[in-house]
Amino acid sequence: MTDALLEIHTAALSGMGATPSHFRKWAYVAAEEDFPDADLSEGTFRARLSDEASRGGPLVSLWARALTAWDFAEELRWSDTTPRTDERRSAAYDRLRFGDDLRKVLDTVIPVSHMPGATVIAREHTPWYTPERAAARSFYWQAYARKLREKGWSEAAIASLDEASRAVVERLTDPEQSAVRQAKGLVVGNVQSGKTANFTGVIAKAVDAGYRLVIVLGGTLNLLRAQTQRRLDMELIGQENILRGADPDDIDSLVGIDYVGDDAEWSKFVRHGGRPSAQRAFDIERLTTRDNDYKSLAQGIRALEFEKRESTLPLYDPANLHHAAARVMVVKKNKSVLTKLVKDLKQIHGILGELPALIIDDESDQASVNTSDPRKWAQGSTERTAINGLISQLLGLLPRAQYVGYTATPFANVFIDPGDAQDIFPSDFLISLPRPEGYMGVQDFHDLDSPLSHSERTVANSHEKAHVRGIRDSSDDRLREAMDSFVLAGAIKLFRADRYVDDEPFRHHTMLVHQSVRVDDHAELALRINTMWHEAGYTSTEGHARLARLWESDFAPVSATRAASLPNPASYEELRPYISRARQLIGRGGNPVVVVNGNTDRYFDQLDLDFDRTPNVWKILVGGTKLSRGFTVEGLTVTYYRRTSRQADTLMQMGRWFGFRPGYRDLVRLYIGREEPLTKTSTIDLYEAFEAICRDEELFRQQLIQYATLVDGKPQVIPAQVPPLVAQHLPWIKPSSRNKMFNAELVEVRSPGKPIEPAAYPLDPAALRRNTERWRPLLGTFSAEPTAFTNPSNEGDGPGRTFTALTARVSHSELFVVLSALEWEREGIFQPHLRYLVQLDGRLATVNDWLLISPQLAHGSRVEASVEGSVPLSLVRRSRQAGKPSFGRIASVEHQAAAQRLINTAADPASGPATGPAVGPNTGVALIYPVVEGKKEDDVRAAVSRGKADPAKVVMAFTLVPPESAIGSSRRLVRFQAKNSRHDAAIISTTDV
Repeated sequence: MTDALLEIHTAALSGMGATPSHFRKWAYVAAEEDFPDADLSEGTFRARLSDEASRGGPLVSLWARALTAWDFAEELRWSDTTPRTDERRSAAYDRLRFGDDLRKVLDTVIPVSHMPGATVIAREHTPWYTPERAAARSFYWQAYARKLREKGWSEAAIASLDEASRAVVERLTDPEQSAVRQAKGLVVGNVQSGKTANFTGVIAKAVDAGYRLVIVLGGTLNLLRAQTQRRLDMELIGQENILRGADPDDIDSLVGIDYVGDDAEWSKFVRHGGRPSAQRAFDIERLTTRDNDYKSLAQGIRALEFEKRESTLPLYDPANLHHAAARVMVVKKNKSVLTKLVKDLKQIHGILGELPALIIDDESDQASVNTSDPRKWAQGSTERTAINGLISQLLGLLPRAQYVGYTATPFANVFIDPGDAQDIFPSDFLISLPRPEGYMGVQDFHDLDSPLSHSERTVANSHEKAHVRGIRDSSDDRLREAMDSFVLAGAIKLFRADRYVDDEPFRHHTMLVHQSVRVDDHAELALRINTMWHEAGYTSTEGHARLARLWESDFAPVSATRAASLPNPASYEELRPYISRARQLIGRGGNPVVVVNGNTDRYFDQLDLDFDRTPNVWKILVGGTKLSRGFTVEGLTVTYYRRTSRQADTLMQMGRWFGFRPGYRDLVRLYIGREEPLTKTSTIDLYEAFEAICRDEELFRQQLIQYATLVDGKPQVIPAQVPPLVAQHLPWIKPSSRNKMFNAELVEVRSPGKPIEPAAYPLDPAALRRNTERWRPLLGTFSAEPTAFTNPSNEGDGPGRTFTALTARVSHSELFVVLSALEWEREGIFQPHLRYLVQLDGRLATVNDWLLISPQLAHGSRVEASVEGSVPLSLVRRSRQAGKPSFGRIASVEHQAAAQRLINTAADPASGPATGPAVGPNTGVALIYPVVEGKKEDDVRAAVSRGKADPAKVVMAFTLVPPESAIGSSRRLVRFQAKNSRHDAAIISTTDV
């Protein structure tokens, strides 16, 4: 039956193209000939949208694609609004001439996606990948987008991927240009967040544009390489390219062709409707298959010589390029395999110099980075590690090759020596992918900067309360509880599966136990878990009583607040029938445990843990290093984690509990060590360690976002200037291993409207005394009368949170005199900020004065004392981080929020009221804290005698928030000087004072 309304709307949107315009006029034109009696009223349109809303009908899908395309478009002639905003959507509605009621329905059914775009730090490049060029050749990208829609991706998610993959491709070299140029870049995602989807999109767009050789370095094991190969074959290359003309119904013609007959999902592989070369596109020839890593080029690349339509023209000429087949290989990151590839390429002459190639390096900080000690390098030559050297040789043999690394832990890559032209430093671009919708990352397990006290936190407002279960005592390590949680979560999944339309919403269900890197420990732990499983009594009255208590105290309240829209059992009795089924699935085969710690491909082949090809994996996985990178644990719901590492990137890669958890986010549980041994005399909190790493990474990403804005059309920073942005919140966790870092110096940091909280205050009492004395002129200006400051409540109603503070006003020059004279434990630690502050006397911008705020603690815990003759100030107790001169945090969240509100309101009065003294647009705010180091209140009192604080025991700590106007016309935020690790000479110096 003809769907008249759908056909009319399809024709109308097709007619207006990329620019929204008067919809009803287009609809009448579309309906005039074939559907003259069609009802084109907005009421009928609204009713159809509302009817399809719950089931995602074709009209909703049509409009979702159109509206999302307009929402995401970066460059528009018809609107100057910002992409992915309500203003952009409203501008489209205005051009469509839609009424208010229709707009409301569309916004409800197809909400505006406010997800951020990719963050790009890049050198200037010559634009070539224009929207017109991308649209003209998009065969494989369109096929990939169709596949993603079949998988249930939203239009917003596809548009975001389109945008992020375009950001990569447009910074590669134009494959049609005659000049030889290699670009090197790095794409930074989150752990288990869909990086493969991004580089699949990049490959699709790159081959469409003209790249004719794609080499994917896909993992260090056959299992990982095969997973990547299958993903590309299934979602991009497609059935016709795999079959290469073979008849899928003729068994004899299928000999040697993978997937057909032995892959249950063969029917889900992309179909192009015939050979692409017969559809004015081009074929893709696979040089590797699911079961076979690279073996020989055979005629794979040499054949390109014979595919030239114009033999006198080079391959990269458009007359040849777009008719030649593309070659794709997924190669294990292995010395022998890559050596064979390099050897074979050396036998080919001529065509390689004409061949636009793309090298995708998955997990590029693993094995690829050169880790040989720079001090051992001979002058002018580099002793490279094996994989790094082979990648370098590939780049040398393929002069038109572009290198793109992918990682979730970028620090090792940005610390590569930028002065080494043969290495893989991302000299051209560094792209940070946005956090995808539906992704569970570190932020979902930590209450970062929550203003709520621990006593106020509940499973509804605290990620920690909802998902994290601390392990504090080895004598009661909660392992059985974790296993019980795994069984309960499995039962709830089965309960929900019975009520879903999807045939198999929870295909895999896994638990991960990660406690040690020692193989012997894994065997012992697996035996213990297996014994515990058989003694758990999941069919007994006692076992059910234990599970009922855990469900009532843990799972029921979390699911009620965090998954109220999902099917949830009303009682344990309603869940009880599913416990037996979950137990059977987990214990299938007699053993619920799988140990994953082998080093060989044969070992992993025996595990039968291919999540793509195995119908259902419901198991408890025990392992170490092999579970910490590349190996994706599907369906992971419960994690038991007690393993330590001293490197941030290694520790972060162990966060296997990060990822997408559709339909069971509320069931995810992390059992993690809270007081684990670090040395014989010290312990660490693994949960806090992950929080510190999260802060390091978030700061890195936030700074990338801050510096990604172009200034006068030019980049503020280039990738070679990124390493100084890497922070370190815990002294015992380094960003990466020492031999992956190079020397870089941060020269200046400009922070208009942003807090500056320096670290590394002196340890020497004499230096503390001198610093305190330098503050004397300013401390004497504080008033004795306190001022109240109020922050609004999180919910936007209620009285909010109030604290009192003493205040003073000083000129910018008075404050700078003090700041410039201060001593620091680490020389130069404050210099990048000082170089900025000194220019606020009118050279860069004008800051007239500063409001000093000395917060007062609550009366019950307040210790007051005069500091260098001041009125009594509230002394603050802080502890330094172990092994470091810095404190974990100086300003409290409440105090910093109040200071920030003053600055924000001064810059934009419409941003909201701010309580406290009036602050003008040229006034900065400084939070001043007389800090006494110690862990107990008695330590503070010991620093006071007769109402006076001992200046040798006081750290005059502070947080500065310059006004937003303190930036200058150039708007440049940073200035760097990076050093070559071999020659110790400045290779980059950007100045803009």
